Amino acid sequence: MFSKESLVFWGLEDLSRMNFRQLIYQFLNFAMIVSSALMIWKGLMVVTGSESPIVVVLSGSMEPAFHRGDLLFLTNYEQEPIRAGEIVVFKVEGREIPIVHRVIKVHEKDDGSVKFLTKGDNNNVDDRGLYANGQAWLTRKDVVGRARGFVPFVGIVTIIMNDYPKLKVSTPFWDYLALLFLYIGNDKKRNALR
Repeated sequence: MFSKESLVFWGLEDLSRMNFRQLIYQFLNFAMIVSSALMIWKGLMVVTGSESPIVVVLSGSMEPAFHRGDLLFLTNYEQEPIRAGEIVVFKVEGREIPIVHRVIKVHEKDDGSVKFLTKGDNNNVDDRGLYANGQAWLTRKDVVGRARGFVPFVGIVTIIMNDYPKLKVSTPFWDYLALLFLYIGNDKKRNALR
């Protein structure tokens, strides 16, 4: 599995002393943490009505309201009308990454349909240049969510992973890091029992 030297290098030499049952226990603990995180994420999706209830601001286009690395909490309730001045996260056809900008104009028709225009606070022009070809306005279906709160700079890890893709691909590094945290957690439990 792992060589003795690599385990020593990462400070995980105790893994080589674990029996099969202990390794399975560690793996199950890790799997439980991952599945719990997924359940929490899916629960947040249901409660907030948003396909992505938490996003990270990736650019400086919304400064000074939000900075790169700020973590935004979103809701997307259908019954709430979109109003000028609120901050929305939207996806544009042909672009993978959602955009966080402020609504600057809203057009409501008699039939209840709404079209709106967005702009980044730090940008000089509106977002029509960012929309899909031939699209002059956004509609309700383009909205991923509306900003309801934020935590400054917590999402900086996401920005680092986007700026340095080698870290994202380097899965052995993240595997070793996860094993290290599991080991440290169990070591603290063992010390507490002594």
